[in-house]
Amino acid sequence: MQFQWYPGHMTKAKRMMQEDIKLVDLVIELVDARIPFSSRNPDIDELGRNKARLILLNKADLADDKKTELWMEYFKGKGYYAVKLDSRRKNGMKTIQNVIAEACKEKIERDRKRGILNRPVRAMVVGIPNVGKSTFINTFAGKACAKTGNKPGVTKGKQWIRLNKNVELLDTPGILWPKFEDQTVGMRLAMIGSIKDEILNMDELSLEIIKYILSEYSGILNQRYGVDESKDAQMVLAEIAVNRKCMKKGSEYDYSKAAALVMDEFRSGVLGKITLESPANPEENLG
Repeated sequence: MQFQWYPGHMTKAKRMMQEDIKLVDLVIELVDARIPFSSRNPDIDELGRNKARLILLNKADLADDKKTELWMEYFKGKGYYAVKLDSRRKNGMKTIQNVIAEACKEKIERDRKRGILNRPVRAMVVGIPNVGKSTFINTFAGKACAKTGNKPGVTKGKQWIRLNKNVELLDTPGILWPKFEDQTVGMRLAMIGSIKDEILNMDELSLEIIKYILSEYSGILNQRYGVDESKDAQMVLAEIAVNRKCMKKGSEYDYSKAAALVMDEFRSGVLGKITLESPANPEENLG
């Protein structure tokens, strides 16, 4: 499989962000806690140079807790502030206001020395599609001020949102980079739903998920589907089709239906808390 998805509005969004970065004090970048390396756009490091940086590891409820802690240390070691977050259930939201103040304390102190009091911190919220930016903003603001959707590409224009007297947020459309240098990154993005399913081979993708779970999280597939984990991914998928009675007309097993089941249950967290990459060697291949 070749992974690529770069709708035209993303080129425009990147140009807009290059202009708007001059207006902000802080860049808040959301990543998916299941793939904290692969869900970061390398363009954002370039765009956010000389700005305070806060990384939010969103969807932490779906990720491996131990690996999330390692990723937090990894980002802090690179000079970023980092907070783990489940913005749908509001877990982790209370600490963010304090972290923003800490990240921007030099700016606040400079303003105070100049006699500028109570100027709100202006923060740009960035991240790739479907990482949960709009849900985060709505939860943080306490009202539905940004569109939300479970499909990538819902936010297509920018909007300023005043949270309180201390913080204003600039919402931006999600942007992917034009070409994935490493197809493993594309695969991981596809696994979590950041690339449109319609352009993917979901059967192949499910086999990659199964391979990874067999390697890194043994016992999960046996517990959930009653399969023999000593078999290869193809045979495990076949067993899932049999055990879950995924049938076509004419008593044929429907492997695509079984593949879709695995993908849905991985993405929703039914299979458990699974992280697809490690900070020890974030660029290593799957499986």
